[in-house]
Amino acid sequence: MAAEHGTVDGRRARGQRRRAQIIEATLAVVLRDGAAGVTHRSVAKEAGITTSLTLYYFATLDDLLVAALSSITDEYTRRIRGLIESDDDPLDGLARLLAESAGAGRERALAERELSTLAARRPALRPVARRWRDNVAELARTQTDDPDAVEAFVAVSDGLCAAILLNDDEADPDHIRAVLGKALQQPRH
Repeated sequence: MAAEHGTVDGRRARGQRRRAQIIEATLAVVLRDGAAGVTHRSVAKEAGITTSLTLYYFATLDDLLVAALSSITDEYTRRIRGLIESDDDPLDGLARLLAESAGAGRERALAERELSTLAARRPALRPVARRWRDNVAELARTQTDDPDAVEAFVAVSDGLCAAILLNDDEADPDHIRAVLGKALQQPRH
């Protein structure tokens, strides 16, 4: 029985590694060719495996795209949850996270942006694509209970991310923090 259990665990671990390999290959295709370039065939070629193997793990293209986007949004969710639960300034933390899009985090941020934009055409991606916005809104609600300010904060965060990806310069976390803070300010009546 113990040997049988070890075999099942070994098979499960190999399956998880294979899924991760296919997801990383999908992200590589997105970065190289854009989201429109993702097919089971292009991902299989990138991963160095057969197309039938990608179909075994991800029966539909939507399954594959959702898994790729989830791999990115899960990490963003973890990081934003950490900012919310920390005693540190969450706006400063978000500013630094956004600034990473100009440097070490550029490829993943670009893939997330590309796949999230594709969600406008592929409804299966929408729940996963909304996670970023939902998490940013939750972070904003730690600072204000004004729904308009929360909406403005989310829109500004999205806009900053897009601007950072379109710009070839380093992103200044202090400037980003200042802009995020402005989005939360209450209008004067």
